[in-house]
Amino acid sequence: MGSGSIIKEIIPLNEREGRTKCVGATSENCNINNEENATYAQSIQVDRMSVGGWGPAFLLLANQALATLAFFGVAVNLVLFLTRVLGQDTASAANNVSKWTGTVYMCSLIGAFLSDSYWGRFMTSAIFQLILVLGLVLLSLSSWLFLVKPSGCGDGEKSCMQTSSVGIGLFYLAIYLVAFGYGGHQPSLATFGADQFDERNPKQQKSKAVFFCYFYFALNVGSLFSNTILVYFEDIGMWTLGFWVSTASAVIALMSYLMGMKCYRYIQPSGNPLPRVAQVFVAAARKRKLKLSYGTELYEVDGPESAIKGSRKILHCDEFKCLDKAAIVAAEEQSSLIVNPWRLCTVTQVEEAKCVIRMLPIWLCTIIYSVVFTQMASLFVEQGEVMKLEFGKFRIPAASISAFDICSVLICTGIYRQILVPLAGRLSGNPKGLTELQRMGIGLIIGMLAMIAAGITELERLRRVPPGKDSSTLSVFWQIPQYVLVGASEVFMYVGQLEFFNEQAPDGIKSFGSSLCMASISLGNYVSSMLVIMVMGITAKGDKPGWIPEDLNSGHLDRFYFLIAGLTVIDFVIFVYCAKWYKSTNWEGSQNVSHKNEKVEDAVALV
Repeated sequence: MGSGSIIKEIIPLNEREGRTKCVGATSENCNINNEENATYAQSIQVDRMSVGGWGPAFLLLANQALATLAFFGVAVNLVLFLTRVLGQDTASAANNVSKWTGTVYMCSLIGAFLSDSYWGRFMTSAIFQLILVLGLVLLSLSSWLFLVKPSGCGDGEKSCMQTSSVGIGLFYLAIYLVAFGYGGHQPSLATFGADQFDERNPKQQKSKAVFFCYFYFALNVGSLFSNTILVYFEDIGMWTLGFWVSTASAVIALMSYLMGMKCYRYIQPSGNPLPRVAQVFVAAARKRKLKLSYGTELYEVDGPESAIKGSRKILHCDEFKCLDKAAIVAAEEQSSLIVNPWRLCTVTQVEEAKCVIRMLPIWLCTIIYSVVFTQMASLFVEQGEVMKLEFGKFRIPAASISAFDICSVLICTGIYRQILVPLAGRLSGNPKGLTELQRMGIGLIIGMLAMIAAGITELERLRRVPPGKDSSTLSVFWQIPQYVLVGASEVFMYVGQLEFFNEQAPDGIKSFGSSLCMASISLGNYVSSMLVIMVMGITAKGDKPGWIPEDLNSGHLDRFYFLIAGLTVIDFVIFVYCAKWYKSTNWEGSQNVSHKNEKVEDAVALV
């Protein structure tokens, strides 16, 4: 809505479910067709209506699998690269991995902003994939020329030469380019895939929900190769080969993505959302002395199009009434033809700001779960390194046990879609089976069980450490339950998050909604790093080695796992409260208006 907008519609505050009545000076312009409001063909600005569907969607799923293979070819063994090749201690390496992984997912917010505001989903994803390729090329060259010297070092037996500051600098530049590229690419790709399905078509609306399951499925298919084949070659010192394979995968992913340009369904960006949200708060502050009462006139444009480019209208809700003052048409504005958006906002613009506020508590509750998730890339691997890795004459890379997490995701995704959804749908009457919020709550509980399983495994590992030995006689396969439980929890938590934030986010910030899932992983990594520092600061005093020392056999990693489990229980209680409070976003003409107050009242019972 620009400074030259014309007031087209004024609606009474008590009108909740439609825009069929108009009052005020411009009522002659407010003949609204209800059938026109039931669709958003004109409000969602689609460049090509004849394309999209499962064909382009499958191409994007393949791109996701290949890009993820490339990314995890670096991520899955990064903690071992830091300790074996760069010579960092266990705690420092775990913290550096957590910070790097956090940066990966924090970059998703940058990609989402550019996607929603200026570049659009296609262009944003293409540019960040190119950055990913550049980062992988630089990483491969730096490891080959500077770091892995002599060749084959860093296998757990042969030590690497001390590298130069140039080599270390290029290495960190490379991995953070990889973080920037992959992080910025993910939310744009997820939303771009959802854009391939037209919500006006009931069949495609269902396909859109299924797409997010397949999207997470493709992510894990891509990481399966990295966590089994690539991790083996890297574990035996063939680091450069592993990085070059990742580079090749990223190049193929980018080329295949660009090949589908003529098949995709494109939706135009909606402009910078930051000024829109800021305008709501500024306008509400300026009109803070005005009173809201039954029948108070609120400003909205007429017809099916929203004042926000590329967005449907959003129905008014009663929450955060103080922000409604931004849409009050003051006496001096009744006769004005020019609207100052910093003084008067539309109902849809106000509701967009409310949507963001409503989603934040739910998002914050997912951060502790991400602390659980991030342990797989750091402490689970360190724990596995001091367990029995021999299986006959074959030495199993500790990081490869994460393949059980991936297999768990793949199997649980099929079980959920084919068994749980139909069964829960018959029991609850909800065609989705479980609401997104219910799934996220279940994911929290399973994540807590994973931490308990990890703690029990660590207790058993410590009991079986022979005197004077570095490793326990307990087989690394004892880690399987904790990996399987994390994988099962991902299906509920992360797929639920993708669907929830994409569905609830207003049309103008869809990529931002998808990025919230990744941003929670980012903050989870930072919180994990902070917890490690705090725990070591408290427990490593005097002669005490602390819970997470470099020699895990003298520590108490089990207590750290149990601490995270306890924090997850507290987080679940808060999550249930927030989920009960949450009310779904309602778009004008949506078929889901009757489900306006969808909650997770049955979440505890289901768990």
